[in-house]
Order: sequence, then structure tokens, then C-alpha cells
Amino acid sequence: MTIKIKTIAEFHQYRGLPKPEHHLISVIDIENVKHWHADEPQNLALDFYVIALKRVLSKGKVNYGQNQYYYDEGIMSFMSPNQIFSIYKEKNEELKQSGWVLLIHPDFLWNTVLSNKIKQYEYFKYSANEALMLSEKEEKTIVGIIENIEQEYHSNIDNFSQDIIIAHLETLLNYSDRFYHRQFLTHKKVNHQILDKFEKLLLDYFKNDTVTEKGLPTVQYISEELNVSVSYLSRLLKTLTGQSTQQHIHDKLIEKAKERLSTTTLTVSEIAYELGFEHSQSFSKLFKTKTKVSPLEFRQSFN
Repeated sequence: MTIKIKTIAEFHQYRGLPKPEHHLISVIDIENVKHWHADEPQNLALDFYVIALKRVLSKGKVNYGQNQYYYDEGIMSFMSPNQIFSIYKEKNEELKQSGWVLLIHPDFLWNTVLSNKIKQYEYFKYSANEALMLSEKEEKTIVGIIENIEQEYHSNIDNFSQDIIIAHLETLLNYSDRFYHRQFLTHKKVNHQILDKFEKLLLDYFKNDTVTEKGLPTVQYISEELNVSVSYLSRLLKTLTGQSTQQHIHDKLIEKAKERLSTTTLTVSEIAYELGFEHSQSFSKLFKTKTKVSPLEFRQSFN
């Protein structure tokens, strides 16, 4: 069952909170929330942006990629409108959290610089297990910005209020972007485990008959196999290797093509078919783009 919540006022009511002071933006202290519905197997879909910074006080465990870590500092997560999410807890375990949740209705951003720019921040497309883990210093920076936002909309609203809040919000998003970049670089063990699994997945895919039967692996397929979102995997690879997921797939394809061209007598068309191409022209075009020579020219270089 999915519960659809269209307004911030509805969300406040659902969580047992007082009516929001502003109908398009709200900062919620998590400790004031009386009803988390943590034991209910239901989903929520909200018509607004959600930015949360939480501390898990029960056991302090958090998922990152496919691993669990004990982490007692701030964990940030981001959701765009209409994303479906759930809150679950272990059976018989009390869910204890602190922190805040910032709700921003898209109408608040209307006719501002952030109206379109907010959609360019990739972390709004990340999964829950790809949350941002903050250091103590980073958390203080974020909390300071959110306090400024809360203070501004609690004050008397005037002609400057929206612009000031938008400026604070953009600063918050830019810092979050910086901290995500830091996380990609500092969580070496987890990130390299993802990279190792990615390389093995591609190797197995091209080594078996999978590519002939199913065609080239898609970015969506790779992401699902690695249990990460498409956006997160793409940014992770870009940060660590300078290449996108698609570029890595093509590199593995070219590597396999070179092997077949240099060690077999199969025609270019037969190799193209083996590698999942319906038309050999498409294969030849990609091969030349990547290597600067045609498949036949590459083969002739071995004679």
C-alpha cells in the first residue's frame, strides 16, 4: 500500500505535528515526531523534496552500498517529489532517531534559479543505501545552514524572504555535492569492492554466451546487479576512474573484440554477432571510434 501525500500540511498531520508555519517549506525536528509508523509495511510518496539529516540512536547501523557500518554521526538523504520510500525497523526493536527533515514544495522554487537547477543534483536520484555520511565538521556546516533557513521563514515574511531562503538552500545543496565527492574518495574499501564486482560482472558477461543471447549489458542491468542506483554508479566511476559506466562497458567490449580479431578467423560480422550487435556496421563504427582503426585494419596489423 502506498500513501500519497500532496502537501506539507498533510505530512505534518500524518506525523502528528502542529500545522506548518509556511505551507511550502518546513523544517521538522525528528525528536518531535510522535508517529513514525515504523512497524507498518506501507510506502509513502510525497509531492515535494525531502532533505533529511538523521542520527540513528538505537544501534547506529547504516547501509552503505551492500555493507553495514556502525555510524553515530550525521547521515543525510535526499528525495525528489514522487519517490516512494519506506521506514522499517527490526521486529521488537524501538526506532530511535534524532536530527531534522527539510521539506520543500516545488512551488516554493517557482521562477527562481533553483527551479531547474535542483534537478541537476544527482543525489536526489540515489537510493536510501547511498546516503551521505557526514563528519562532525561537515554536520556543523549543514546544521548551521538549516538553522538559517528555519530562522528566516519563522521571521516576518517580506519581499526578501524567498530569495534569502533560496540562497541558503543552494548553499546547502552545493555543500552536499562537495561532501558526496569527498565520500567517493574516502570510502576506498567499499568503493573498490563495488569496482571489483563491476569488473568481474563485465568479465563474466563477455566470457559467457550472455552477450550473444541478450546483447550488450545496459547501465540499468549493471546497476541492478551491483545493488546501486544508475546515478550513484555513474558518479562513483566518474570520480574514481574518470569514465562513465557506458564507457567501461564499451572498453570491455573492445577488449573482447580485439581478442577475437587477433586469435580467430571469424569474420567481422560473426564477431559483431557474438558481441551482441544486430548490424556489423554498428560494431565497426564503435570499434573505429574507440581505436581509430577499423576491425579489418586492426586484424591486418597482426599479419
